[in-house]
Amino acid sequence: MTLDRAVQAFAGVMVLVSVALTHFVHPAFFWMTVFIGFNLFQSAFTGFCPAAKVMKKLGIGRGDGSTCSRC
Repeated sequence: MTLDRAVQAFAGVMVLVSVALTHFVHPAFFWMTVFIGFNLFQSAFTGFCPAAKVMKKLGIGRGDGSTCSRC
């Protein structure tokens, strides 16, 4: 799996988890979804993606796509 796809998969899973937590646990988990969305938005403009940096250190290879390519 490339770094780009790993970041996309991680973001998708985190959004689904936060929606489930909002529905089943407490409505305040909505802010987790907002944080994830904001992080995705800012990484599109700045190229800074904390998740990509962690995954790169874990050995997930860099892909040729554009998602977090400067990480």
